[in-house]
Amino acid sequence: MSDLSEEEEEAEEAEANLGEYEGERNPEGERHGRGKAFLPNGDIYDGEYEHGFRNGQGTYRFKNGACYTGKYVQNKKHGQGIFFYPDGSKYEGDWVNDQRHGHGVYTYANGDTYTGEWFNHNRHGQGTYIYKDTGAIYIGGWVNGNQEGEAELIYLNHRFRGKFLNGNPVGPGKYIFDIGCEQHGEYVQSEQVK
Repeated sequence: MSDLSEEEEEAEEAEANLGEYEGERNPEGERHGRGKAFLPNGDIYDGEYEHGFRNGQGTYRFKNGACYTGKYVQNKKHGQGIFFYPDGSKYEGDWVNDQRHGHGVYTYANGDTYTGEWFNHNRHGQGTYIYKDTGAIYIGGWVNGNQEGEAELIYLNHRFRGKFLNGNPVGPGKYIFDIGCEQHGEYVQSEQVK
């Protein structure tokens, strides 16, 4: 999963004071209304401003190929938006204070997708993860980016229902096969001898 680098975050923060600007201004001379900023580092922002801050709808294009189109509040991504990452992945959904937060869909560079709840930039809450290569589908809980809680893992000809902890099955669960058989059991974490 891609995230903004420190360089990209600093570029966005410095944008209010640097670079060339074409657009509307208020009587105090602040960027206000519709405008386009060309930053010294090669980034470009085209969108709405309010009292010198990106505020409202806009598109921020990073020189590394990343691009965000969506809502801003006080220079931060906030509201609905789409972020295209340089590796080809994409997030479309809710943003709060520059973080993926709320509901969103992340399409990874390898074709996997996650649709569900986000909290502070992590998969957190209920969500569905589809593994493109195998066709497997995980439907269930997430905590800080890890599969955790009650869930169902669906494969092509069988499924597993049970609990997960740190991405692994744990405790009571069952496999249900398409031919009608079920296997009940309990996952126990074993210690490995080093």
